[in-house]
Parts: sequence; C-alpha cells; structure tokens
Amino acid sequence: MTIDKNDLLNSIIESLDRIQHIELEDIPNIDLYMDQVTTFMEKKLKNTARHPEEDKILTKTMINNYAKNNLLPPPIKKKYSREHVVLLIFIYYYKGILTINDIQALLNPLTERFFREEEFNLGDIYNEVFGLEKSHVDLLKEDVVQKFGRAKETFQDAPEENREMLQLFSFICMLSFDAYVKKLLIEKMIDGFYQTAGDEMKEGRSSGKKEGKKPKSPKEG
Repeated sequence: MTIDKNDLLNSIIESLDRIQHIELEDIPNIDLYMDQVTTFMEKKLKNTARHPEEDKILTKTMINNYAKNNLLPPPIKKKYSREHVVLLIFIYYYKGILTINDIQALLNPLTERFFREEEFNLGDIYNEVFGLEKSHVDLLKEDVVQKFGRAKETFQDAPEENREMLQLFSFICMLSFDAYVKKLLIEKMIDGFYQTAGDEMKEGRSSGKKEGKKPKSPKEG
C-alpha cells in the first residue's frame, strides 16, 4: 500500500480500493512442493508487504515452524494441498496482529473439523469469509473519511507550521486506537469461544482413545 502524503485521504481511499484477496480459484487445486508454495505466495501477496523489495512473504523456515507449532498439518509425501495454502494465507494475515498461540487456538478447531473434508472444507470457509471483503472495504472507507475529518478539526490553536503534523498524529492515533481495541476483542473471543471449542475437541479425542478409536489425522483425509 503506497500513500501519497500530499493527497493523503484520496491516496488511502484508492489504496483500499486496490486491496484484493487471493481468489480460491487462483490457488492450484493440485498438491505442491514447498518451493512451489513459497513462489505462489510471493507472487500473490508481494504487494501487501510493507517493503516489497525486501520483505519475504513466506519461507521454508516459516512453513517448518508453522508445522512444528501445530498451525499446519504435515504435508503428504512432501506435497501441500490447496487447503494447506488456504491455512498459510490465513496465517499470513493473522501473524501481524496475533501471537502464534492465538493463531493456533483460532485455526486448530477449523483444521480438525474441515481439513480435507469433501462436502464442506476449508476452501468453502475461505470463500465465505473473504466474500465479505467488498462490503467491509466500503465500511472501512467511510470510517477512514470520518476519522480524517475529525483529525483535521484538532489542534486549531497550534502554530500553523506544526498544525499539519499534529493533525496527522491525531489521525494515526485514532486509527491505532481502533486497531488496539479490535485486537483486544479478538484476543478475548479467542480466549473464550475458540478456547472452549479446542477443549471440546481434546475431550473428544481422549474419549475416542478410551473407546479404542483412532483419531482422524490429516493424512487419512
């Protein structure tokens, strides 16, 4: 996202209009080797990086770490499915605001229930939640315009040579507070609802073991 400081508001609005997620249809519906996964992610998400020429979207080390932290089911014969890629996209967006533990608590219930399912799977969930993007971007634009207008009303008594800088600071503070509050809400919901869902699944797996049932693994999907 590139912002023109000389036309800040219009530049932000135009940047929001350019935000696009990866369509499910664009994700290869064949299993990929790790190099192919990293290349795909790099190509599709490079423009979302803060420093596109320097920042890496996804590396082999990252994928291995996600697997070690139970964020990602193991590959099958060193290949990753479309649903692996879906999870990696979710992780990419979440990691900027949530801890690894929170991402694990959020995604594990979905992975346990819908990974490699035929009738309803992670691809269906991905389509549903990202289908809300257009309407949400419109709401974001309205909110940004409102906050920008309020910021321009601040520091009217400040020296003229400092006023623009202080108003920009006000604008950033309002955006930051909004992000901070939403982050707190997300964390509280993860600690509540999703933690409960995770505990229920653990109990289900324990019960299955007691009855001599083998829990379903991603490789068996």
